[in-house]
Amino acid sequence: MNMEMLKKSIVCITASLIVSSAIAQSNKDAVLMTVGNTKVTVAEFENVYHKNNTKEVDQKSLGDYIDLFVNFKLKVKEAEDMGLDTAKAFKEELAGYRKQLAQPYLTDKDVNEKLLEETYARMKEDINASHILVKINPNALPKDTLEAYNKIMEYRKRALKGEDFAALARESAAKGDQSAKENGGNLGYFSALALVYPFETMAYTTKVGEISMPVRTSYGYHIMKIHDRRPAQGEVLVAHIMIKTTPNMNQEDSLNAYTKVTELYNKLKAGGKFDELATQFSDDKTSAKKGGELPWFGTGKMPADFEKASFALKNKGEYCQPMRTKYGWHIIKLIDKRGIASFEEMKNDLKAKVSKDSRSQVGRTSLIAKAKAEYKLKENLKMRDEFYKVMDSSIFEGKWEATKAAKLVKPIFTLGNKTYTQKDFADYINSHQSKRAKTDFKMLIDQTYKQYVDETVVAYEESMLDSKYPEFKALMQEYRDGILLFELTDQKVWSKAVKDTLGSKEFYEKNKNNYMWDERADATIYTCSDAKIAKQVRTLMKKKKTEKEILAEVNKSSQLNLQTDSKLFTKGENEFVDKNWTPATSADILTADKKVVIVVVNKLMKPEPKPYNDAKGMVTADYQNYLEKQWVDELKKKYPVSIDKNVLSTVK
Repeated sequence: MNMEMLKKSIVCITASLIVSSAIAQSNKDAVLMTVGNTKVTVAEFENVYHKNNTKEVDQKSLGDYIDLFVNFKLKVKEAEDMGLDTAKAFKEELAGYRKQLAQPYLTDKDVNEKLLEETYARMKEDINASHILVKINPNALPKDTLEAYNKIMEYRKRALKGEDFAALARESAAKGDQSAKENGGNLGYFSALALVYPFETMAYTTKVGEISMPVRTSYGYHIMKIHDRRPAQGEVLVAHIMIKTTPNMNQEDSLNAYTKVTELYNKLKAGGKFDELATQFSDDKTSAKKGGELPWFGTGKMPADFEKASFALKNKGEYCQPMRTKYGWHIIKLIDKRGIASFEEMKNDLKAKVSKDSRSQVGRTSLIAKAKAEYKLKENLKMRDEFYKVMDSSIFEGKWEATKAAKLVKPIFTLGNKTYTQKDFADYINSHQSKRAKTDFKMLIDQTYKQYVDETVVAYEESMLDSKYPEFKALMQEYRDGILLFELTDQKVWSKAVKDTLGSKEFYEKNKNNYMWDERADATIYTCSDAKIAKQVRTLMKKKKTEKEILAEVNKSSQLNLQTDSKLFTKGENEFVDKNWTPATSADILTADKKVVIVVVNKLMKPEPKPYNDAKGMVTADYQNYLEKQWVDELKKKYPVSIDKNVLSTVK
């Protein structure tokens, strides 16, 4: 385990040591113990103890845990006294963890749950639709946006009057948008999470045969025509053999590819094994390594023809005749099919996918709206509008300077108990600018201001998490103490034990009898390809030939005739040696794959201490435990520990 992995483990383990929950009993604030000058209450200890002990409290488990807890507190106290909690690296690392831990709190959980349910409901149905797109930049000027909207509405009017939708899609296709020109805007069948959220929503809320109203996405304005809706066909697991072709392939190569796939198909029909042929001949090298097997897939994940052929297969093991996609020829074999899983089974996977999807912003937007109301956001938009006058073209180069707004210092909005000024906004503009296409200053300021307010609201909400959510406050304490514990234990124990070779060897010499070899057999295993080779080996043994000489002689005709393995074997390491655990030469042993094994045990070695290098891993681990015990003993002398036994008796 590398140090970074170990660090994460320690932080996580420590996070399981400290957790806070409301303890409603009269003595929760009573001081159970003091470690140096640090007081520990009953509530703090009970929270920790019950988090890590699900069984009923008994005197032994309580006593054992008291020892662990005291040691933990001693180490954290030492780290604090050394100032490790004030180090820049520590603060940055803790801030990084805080960002991660805060994320689940910075979204509307109710909205997110509804999004999961909505997504799952949509996944039960596949939709076939075509669309027409009028491209427009997300930051386009109002006049350009209006022009694009009018254009898409014109296409809608023409489609409603009966013009061919596919022809209109080809007409609207941007130069180089070859797919739309080829398929007339038809997207085939798709399901939830396949397309951007606004488009998906319009698709699932439009009836079959209808043409939707325009919907705006990051690509521009769309209208769509719904051709069909069907129950989700689930997922399929297939393997394939692919013979690659290209659009520009000459006639001879194209014919050779067809001939090759036909020959493979005929081999299958004659009893050939699909996985072996895929491994040997498929041009899809990634799947070929797995006998042609592809990952599970559902609607819209594969080329339409490949998907259709895969789902058309009815019985496991059934394969189709050669079929062609734009990638080449395929022979597809069905391995398995499954329907859509239950919501509970899919929930974690859905959470992960939704968090990476544009719909995840819905939860954040809802949280921002609630936080604005909770913290009574009050804006003075006239103060924002004053920035229209201090903008110039340098903003489009990412070179605008906040000094150009030096006279703007008035409050621009208040949130909770904080006031944010025009200067704060000017600094935000300055630090968040980049090269961009020229646009309207007013629109740019309005967009940037909205972004500034939203980010400020989220940051304010994050700053309130400790006071709003006791469990978050406790979790942060867990990570804080965990990082401190790791850093100091690494200095005092782990790295020290690894680097202190002299101390480690001295520890080994004092404790070498703890690192003993069991009885071992000095043996040689001769693995012969057949009985004839075994006979030849025995003949050479009688002539007192060495292992090396026997190998050289027997393998003259083939290097596969004889393999040998000569070393010290421990019990359980080799079944053939185990069955012949005595100095002697075994009889011929016939293996399952028709080979012949001869075991020669030269002698049995008595138990003895392992050399330092052979025992180094165990020695280092034990040396670390030794160093830690010494360190804890020193800490106990440095920081007196007192436990109030009367208070301890009240622990529940």
